[in-house]
Amino acid sequence: MDLAKDLFARAVAEPFKTKAVERICLHERPERERLLKEAFHSPAFLAASDVCIDLVTDSGTGAMSDEQWSALMRGDEAYVRSRSFLAFERTVRELFGFAHVIPTHQGRAAENIVLGL
Repeated sequence: MDLAKDLFARAVAEPFKTKAVERICLHERPERERLLKEAFHSPAFLAASDVCIDLVTDSGTGAMSDEQWSALMRGDEAYVRSRSFLAFERTVRELFGFAHVIPTHQGRAAENIVLGL
């Protein structure tokens, strides 16, 4: 019992509690090897349902905090210049000093706007 308490005391706990739970598949190694072979050894050809942790994209890789869930529930769904957009715009201007703020839903879209592609 003392060993367990000692190990617990030395463990560094994460400074948050996860608020989202989703069941994931955990294929055994032979199954993972078969799936990769069928996908031409490219993660791009794997079915999303066969991916345990998606390291290919930056989408959906983390759980939302209680504050994020709360903000989602309180969100203003107005189409133009909603309360949440105005707060976002104000924060971006304060942090970065930009005169114009163009929100985009995807990193690649933002890159295209910035780079003029």
